[in-house]
Amino acid sequence: MDAVSIIERSMGPAMLVILRLGGLFLYAPVLSMTSIPARVKGMLVIVAGVGAYLVLAGRGVAFPQVAWDDPWAMVPLGAAEIAIGGVIGFVASMPIFAMRAGGLVMGQQMGLGFARFYNPAAGEESDVLEQIMSFLAMVLFLALGGLDAMFLCVLRSFEHVTAGGFVSGDAGADFVVGVVLAATEFGLRIAMPLLGVVFLETVAMGFVSKTVPQLNVLSLGFPIRIMVGLVVIIAALPVILSVSESFTTEVLEAVQAWSTTPAGPGGGA
Repeated sequence: MDAVSIIERSMGPAMLVILRLGGLFLYAPVLSMTSIPARVKGMLVIVAGVGAYLVLAGRGVAFPQVAWDDPWAMVPLGAAEIAIGGVIGFVASMPIFAMRAGGLVMGQQMGLGFARFYNPAAGEESDVLEQIMSFLAMVLFLALGGLDAMFLCVLRSFEHVTAGGFVSGDAGADFVVGVVLAATEFGLRIAMPLLGVVFLETVAMGFVSKTVPQLNVLSLGFPIRIMVGLVVIIAALPVILSVSESFTTEVLEAVQAWSTTPAGPGGGA
């Protein structure tokens, strides 16, 4: 078999690997940032996909023999590959979304929601506190090796789920819903201390407005709420980072367990 035939036979399996990695770039933290040019993302996906295929083929991972220029065969297989990578990236981004949600709730309660700025990491507007929480979560994700863990999950998934072997089932849906619910709970846990303090501050200002009607409670309570909120956030920041580290580690471990077991992406029992 000549070199041209070998390359032609390898184009289809390599394309499936590239598509699975490409699905990771749709939702994965840092990789899905709109500030990264689309051409750069495309080059990264192609280069990483070709390198991953060579490594996997060298380890004896089986790939279906499919022609890369056959749309009837590549479209369903490619959709399955993109789905696997997309699920891994989406679930891995939940800690960052949870921190953003917690920052959004805290910012709204402190009155910082009136000033919103463009967040290049999210590709949309957000307030100051939401951006700070998002950047903290992203730095923590990178420090814990989140990017390495996501790429390893995608590569190891080929050993348990052959290319094009993704089956959508209740197991995958339950896994995604469970992580989303856990992220929602985590975001509320982050914001709960500030919500409690702001509630007490509101009650105290209500008593002040009744006892001293001459004071303008609206103009006085706004800066007090911001100062009290900042003090609470600074005091609770070590706890927030510790809890966020634990949650990020748990999510990465859950993604790895889901992607490297036959009962995960493959939909088996």
